[in-house]
Amino acid sequence: MGRATAGVDEGTVRAVPTGRVKWYDSEKGFGFVTQEGGEDVYVRASALPPGVPGLKAGQRIEFGVADGRRGPQALSVRLVDPIPSVVEAHRRPAEELHGLVEDMIKMLEATIQPDLRRGRYPDRKSSKRIAEVVRAVARELDP
Repeated sequence: MGRATAGVDEGTVRAVPTGRVKWYDSEKGFGFVTQEGGEDVYVRASALPPGVPGLKAGQRIEFGVADGRRGPQALSVRLVDPIPSVVEAHRRPAEELHGLVEDMIKMLEATIQPDLRRGRYPDRKSSKRIAEVVRAVARELDP
């Protein structure tokens, strides 16, 4: 038999509940989490870890549960999944990015390489346009 924790019977020790955020309103400071067992649990801002302003739908968390007046409430929330990046959530599909990279390569070959082969830098207007395209592709690749 394992060691019993002071004041806790070994038969009553349970795993920490986990669930996914159903929705959370940062302005109002509360939301709901769906436990893996299917029950919805109320979560308020005071249960969040220090420095965490809110939760995002679909985010996985661990939490303690207490029975409140209106049902179960989450206590001592711990983030299992980091808060999803807004940039990652809005990334282009890979097929679309492939086409963008292909167009960028053609543009580089047609407008930049000929000047560089001749030992000159491209004109300011072309350089600026190409730089914008390269930055856009870089943002998609490294959110």
